[in-house]
Amino acid sequence: MSMNNILEFLSLTDPNVRYVVIGSILLAASSAIVGTFTLLKKKALVGDAVAHSVLPGVCLAFMLSGVKNPVYLIIGAFITGWISLVLIDTITARSKIKEDTAIGLILSVFFGIGILMVTVIQKSGNAAQSGLDHFLFGQAASLVGNDLVVFSGIALILMAAVWLFFKEFTVIAFDENFARSIGFPVRTLELILTTLTVLAVVTGIQAIGVVLMAAMLITPAAAARFWTDKLKVMIVLAAGLGAFSGLVGAYISYVAPAMPTGPWIVMVVSIIAVLSFFLAPRKGILFRLITQRKFRKQMLEENILKLLYQLGEAQGSYYQPRTIEEIVARRPFQMSRLKKGLRNLNRQGFLKSTEKGWAYTRAGKRKGQRVTKLHRLWELYLTEYLRIAPDHVHEDAETIEHIITPELERRLEEKLRYPKLDPHQSEIPYPKL
Repeated sequence: MSMNNILEFLSLTDPNVRYVVIGSILLAASSAIVGTFTLLKKKALVGDAVAHSVLPGVCLAFMLSGVKNPVYLIIGAFITGWISLVLIDTITARSKIKEDTAIGLILSVFFGIGILMVTVIQKSGNAAQSGLDHFLFGQAASLVGNDLVVFSGIALILMAAVWLFFKEFTVIAFDENFARSIGFPVRTLELILTTLTVLAVVTGIQAIGVVLMAAMLITPAAAARFWTDKLKVMIVLAAGLGAFSGLVGAYISYVAPAMPTGPWIVMVVSIIAVLSFFLAPRKGILFRLITQRKFRKQMLEENILKLLYQLGEAQGSYYQPRTIEEIVARRPFQMSRLKKGLRNLNRQGFLKSTEKGWAYTRAGKRKGQRVTKLHRLWELYLTEYLRIAPDHVHEDAETIEHIITPELERRLEEKLRYPKLDPHQSEIPYPKL
């Protein structure tokens, strides 16, 4: 992989490279835009059903026309793809069969028929059938100028339709019942979205193939979902990831001609999705693990400070040093975690280490007092307003005390009218003015 190869590829001077690159980008980006709404409607498997159901249409169009004209093939694929979705909806609505079962049934039947028809065509002796089996796994290298014109037109139709019906698609994607209540023609809108989904799939089958096209419909949207909560940003990001995958897949195929473009496009977008799954802020696995670790650390430290406050209450001396044995006797901490928590609190200035043990600093005493106060306020709230027995509120308060914000703390105080005792008749400690 040299800079000369990259520059030569990006220049698009070779017509074959130009057709493959532009076609791959258009297919991947437009299918990702439509796939965003398919994903949000929790119908990811629908794309898979359509992708496998278009094969009989491709074969039938070829058998009737005798040529591999992309317009004829797309029309045939569109018809059988659309019929498959109508059949899935009909089976789900008029029988006890659930949607996932109906999808599996239609997918396997249509794909089986398609494979049978491909076999018949290959044995028919028609010279024009050469390469028809590439619709199974795709062959972007076979794209020509006429294909690009057709794909560009369909991509524009898809993007224009999404722009035109953006508000309506958004509402039905998140809440169909609300859409129905405000007068939206939900059934009509779903048929339009279904039609766009079929169009997106049938456009991509020549480059990506029926087996892998479902991945291009859903994977860019799934990857984008990890990075944002805003629908418009998600659509733009999904389209960008799809286009980038199309470009990289085409480049890999360019520098290594033995590598097919379609599978590499799917591989690239799948790698992006896996990285997003692990690394995305707020929603990624790594971020969640770090957040959980921080919260466990916070809980441990606050529990130690709260325990020291309770020991101080019981003995009337808050600043007296406590040994590890005293702490463990009161609450069975894991020894290694306890020692680590004590060291962390020492570094933060909440505890100080002495020859006789661990003792509060003034900041530590204030923090321990506040955690104790939140614990007892929440216990009182559960007993007074949710009517939970006093002996059933401790475990819940043990968790909630660590996430109560100052605003919620003030609301609890006001709602409970600044109580002095918790349900167990322990004093609720307020800071002295």
